[in-house]
Amino acid sequence: MTEVSIPLRGVTVGVIGLGAMGAPMARHLARGHGSVHITARRPRPDLVADGAVQHDDAAALAAVADVVLLMLPDLPEVEEVLADGLLAGDRPLLLLIGSTSSAPGVRALAERLDRETGGRVRVVDAPVSGGDDGAIAGTLSIMMGGAEEDCALAAAVLAPCGTPVRLGPLGAGQVAKACNQLVVAATIAALGEATVLADRSGIDLGTMWDLLGGGYAASRLLDTRKEKLVTGDDAPSGMAKYLLKDLKSGAEVAAATGTEAALLPALLAEFEEIVAAGLGERDMSVTRRFVAERRAPE
Repeated sequence: MTEVSIPLRGVTVGVIGLGAMGAPMARHLARGHGSVHITARRPRPDLVADGAVQHDDAAALAAVADVVLLMLPDLPEVEEVLADGLLAGDRPLLLLIGSTSSAPGVRALAERLDRETGGRVRVVDAPVSGGDDGAIAGTLSIMMGGAEEDCALAAAVLAPCGTPVRLGPLGAGQVAKACNQLVVAATIAALGEATVLADRSGIDLGTMWDLLGGGYAASRLLDTRKEKLVTGDDAPSGMAKYLLKDLKSGAEVAAATGTEAALLPALLAEFEEIVAAGLGERDMSVTRRFVAERRAPE
């Protein structure tokens, strides 16, 4: 594991994907580097006020950017942006894939872009962990995979958003994110199930989780989801359906490495059931509701 960064000199940074994660990251990049270039379907005066320069479309952004961070849900959305003009420029371009995606898919995309642009467009995968609260605070863990020189530039660009670390060649960041999401899914599944067990046993949930949060059950996920687990309010933040997508990427890694996983298939089955029940767009703490409403097959 190598943590690298180099100073930015004359590098123009762009961001596409200004959702719950991308918008605060763009704000940190604008403040950290003096400016950042963005494009979106609607005006973002809030980001412009913090130093962002908004462009009409991806082609206009590509005309000025040296590095573009793509904070999009997955590779199909990345392909849409590429088709919409992000490749229209004639200058060298480094794409930072912030999406949580398939490692083989990212590698295939990079190989295709290298071939089609004659090496002009390079790729670093840079998925993040820490949720929207980490994006707002600028404390994200950023898992990078790619060539050392490209990751050094990516680290310098992304430093205002958290801790960027190169973990290996292209795709390594996505493998690390799949591992991260396996732990997240296992933790939130256990927290939801434990909450139902305690509630049906007459235990005060707030008191119990305050107590257990001081022991081995402590986790950042418990800290950030405790209130939701206690109240049952699973209004969306980190949606359950995205965990299912990420678990599928983990299953892909398991297959590629010949790993006969024990926990991963059970988690996949649980989150497939959650999504099939129409709960996929709820916060991941919906695991409490899912277990509470679940019925044994007749």
